[in-house]
Amino acid sequence: MHNFELYQPSTLADAQALLREHDDAWVLAGGKDSLDWWKQRVKQPKTVVDIAGIQELHGISQHTDGGLVIGAMTTLTEISESTLVREKFPVLAEAAAKVASPQIRNAGTIGGNVSQDTRCTYYRDGFPCYRAEGNTCYANTPTAMNREHTLFEASRCVAVSPSDTGTALSALEATFVVKSAKGTRELSAGEFFIGPEIDITRMTALEKGEVLVSINVPGKWAGSKQYFEKVADRETWDFALASVAFVAKVDGGVITDASMACGAIQCTPRRMSEVESLVKGESPSNELAELAKRVAANSAKPLNFNHYKISLVQNLAARAVRALA
Repeated sequence: MHNFELYQPSTLADAQALLREHDDAWVLAGGKDSLDWWKQRVKQPKTVVDIAGIQELHGISQHTDGGLVIGAMTTLTEISESTLVREKFPVLAEAAAKVASPQIRNAGTIGGNVSQDTRCTYYRDGFPCYRAEGNTCYANTPTAMNREHTLFEASRCVAVSPSDTGTALSALEATFVVKSAKGTRELSAGEFFIGPEIDITRMTALEKGEVLVSINVPGKWAGSKQYFEKVADRETWDFALASVAFVAKVDGGVITDASMACGAIQCTPRRMSEVESLVKGESPSNELAELAKRVAANSAKPLNFNHYKISLVQNLAARAVRALA
């Protein structure tokens, strides 16, 4: 491990002061992604600000609109086992429970999970790719290892978002509260997760000096029909090859509203707007699930070795819709 100065503030104000003083500081949450970077010496920050001891960033509470406010430093285990989360938003509890292994979930936080960097092998191994401010994408060549990479919206970089909870939060239309010395911003999931066309060196809208303090899950989807499924090479410890989070309101046998997101198929969690439009106003059925399967992968542009993801996305969308029936 390389040498660095470690600061462990006990308040958010102290953390913000440190980030003002050290504009190149690395913010450390649970450390599950950070330690990988440091051990491989690909990233070697001189200053690290550990925010784990800031109590105001921990915990789950009810919002006045019937939703939840989740502190960014709340662990994935706390979320997966929370009675409040399981009663209102089981899709989020299930997504948190599918992250890595029990040991990692005990230390890993939801803020860290949604803010983690992509797992592209070339990027993680220190290749000078576009995302690392180089001039090529090593994963997008005829012989590259790209079975885990994007199907949609590639813009030079073909890496994908690795966050399981980010997929569920996108479907739940959560907002992300970010604070810095300049003030507070509240970002929708579509604004928080950013693609390479916005900034190829980042996966979130977090800027230097900013800290993700909480995630607000609106009451809109509380108690709705919810579904989460993740496909990975291994049952535990592994990142998704594709995943789906689906929430829907059914009244009188008709789907009145729906929201679906898929993970690990583009740089950000992908809202499945075509599937959402298709199912609204319809009655849940096997026939509707088959129609969802047909449109789920429209506009997909597979790479040399990830054509199988098209079938994964299609079947995950169908299974999610079929679950309503």
